[in-house]
Amino acid sequence: MNGQAWRADRLDRLGSAIFSEVAGWKAAARLAGLDVIQLDIGSPDRPPALGIRERLAAASLRPELYRYPGTDGSSAFRIKVAAWFKHRFRVALDPEREVLSLMGTQDGLAHLALAVTNPGDAALLPDPGYPVYQAGLAVAGVETVPLPLTAERGYLPDFDAVPDEVWAKVKFMLLSYPSNPTAAVADLSFFEQAVAVARRRGVLLVHDNAYSEMAYDGFKPPSVLEVPGAKDIAIEFHSLSKSFHLAGARIGFAVGNPEALDSLRALKNNIDFGVFLAVQEAAVEALELDMNAPDPVAPEYERRRDAFVSAMAEAGWPIPAPRGSMFAWAPVPAGWRSRALAKAMLAHAGVAVIPGDAFGALGEGYVRFALVEPEERLREAAGRIGRFLREHVPSEAEAEAEAEAEAEAESR
Repeated sequence: MNGQAWRADRLDRLGSAIFSEVAGWKAAARLAGLDVIQLDIGSPDRPPALGIRERLAAASLRPELYRYPGTDGSSAFRIKVAAWFKHRFRVALDPEREVLSLMGTQDGLAHLALAVTNPGDAALLPDPGYPVYQAGLAVAGVETVPLPLTAERGYLPDFDAVPDEVWAKVKFMLLSYPSNPTAAVADLSFFEQAVAVARRRGVLLVHDNAYSEMAYDGFKPPSVLEVPGAKDIAIEFHSLSKSFHLAGARIGFAVGNPEALDSLRALKNNIDFGVFLAVQEAAVEALELDMNAPDPVAPEYERRRDAFVSAMAEAGWPIPAPRGSMFAWAPVPAGWRSRALAKAMLAHAGVAVIPGDAFGALGEGYVRFALVEPEERLREAAGRIGRFLREHVPSEAEAEAEAEAEAEAESR
């Protein structure tokens, strides 16, 4: 039997498989003897604080924590989330109805469309934006409507440019600030505008706030729920992966509109049965430490940002300094396409990045750097990139071949 018979058609609609593709490029580079500097995947390189690890270790020895945890999350976890949210954003949450545990924000975002839409509905997604947003819609049979984000507008959307007939079929609109991949930030006045638009158009406003604790130059990212009345039409996703270095533990949470959370909870009750209770104990410790003895990650990443941006300028490729997230979003040098540059930098310089076209049509012409290496390693990466750019100029044939490969991939 042909193996393709066991593959669902919906998998072909998932969009970019760029992370596995880049993993293949990295394997080839290592086989060629290169020392690869991994600036591709946004996986924190530091461990959680010692107190968090000790709490996890102790909890893992408690036999009663090996029962099924339940989808909602433990009462202790939800209460601590509500306390942290009040501390951080001055927003009161009902731990019973307005907090839902997740196996990381990707879990919730990937399942959201299945929970709150029907096949044939549409959703507005940022372009460029994190690929899992579109993947969730593809599985649910929901139409993706790109919401263009451009440098000229600071990567903030123009809601008025969305036609009335599009709004009529949209069930939810997804935003994310600080942004992955663009590293843009948004202030509270922007979210006031977004809430007003969502209310007027009758759509659910979904905010991915996974990088809420990673912003620079004194900026503190707000929550959409700080807008009065936002809980009527909005939910927000938070992660402990980046801010507390718990990426491998897989825990996050969704907060906000209880009806939307009830729908997501009902779906997840039939898919998984919650996060390991020992991991929830570690998350409680992380939030408690952040409220009482904070050790924020932002200063570390701000130092990395400054070191990398400075080194890249010295290397001959000036890039904008990101305001938030753990990423730098860089326009590619003249003559290059995103994917061709990413492949060539890895093959010749041993520096792995993600090409911008993986994040949407408007990502072409950019690459995303993840600042997940120490400062000295980031400076080394910049030096290698500078040497590569001086020694390697893209030919027209290379550019044409890369464009043809991209067109073929899109047609499949």
